[in-house]
Amino acid sequence: MARTSKFDSAQVQELLLQALETERGGIQVYTAAITAAQNDDLKKEWGEYLEETRTHEEVLTRVFGELGLDTEARSPGREVVAQLGQALVRAIEFAVKNADPDAAELVAAECVVLAETKDHQNWELIGHVAEHAKSDASKVLKAAFNAVENDEDHHLYHTKGWCRELWLKSLGFPAVLPPPEEVKQVETAIGASRAEQSREQMLRGRH
Repeated sequence: MARTSKFDSAQVQELLLQALETERGGIQVYTAAITAAQNDDLKKEWGEYLEETRTHEEVLTRVFGELGLDTEARSPGREVVAQLGQALVRAIEFAVKNADPDAAELVAAECVVLAETKDHQNWELIGHVAEHAKSDASKVLKAAFNAVENDEDHHLYHTKGWCRELWLKSLGFPAVLPPPEEVKQVETAIGASRAEQSREQMLRGRH
């Protein structure tokens, strides 16, 4: 597709504000989720994601500096993102306090998936802007996107796999833990689909 200079620069700034707030909220979500994790592999995984999310916040903070933007600028959209992040943290904390440990772990996994879904979309959009907008910002955004893209795919697809398997376990069905996405080191949507399809074969291989 041809590059174009027709884009809304104000909305690109809004996207960046929401992306930065999502990363900040993600740090809090992972911090809370780790306290709820019962599976040692999952706890370790989320610990790694927490550190990577801190790095992603730093990457975006540098983007703001290079583009001359204010990291603390407010907008209604950014405020909504902040409130959603706070709500996810409160949900995990509520589950830890009021539910049994396995149920709290499952709540935490669902909250991480919700947070990472928004995070993943933010970076997909940043990548699109970098690829298709002809502006001085494109090079800066492309470098940032390349720095975090693989991490974001990993976070979303692997945690979705964990969430699915924890749900199946809670329902009384055999679960693959760590999930196929983890075992096969999935990094793409196609890979995630193939990994999920392989779970029955993996279960049979355990017997």
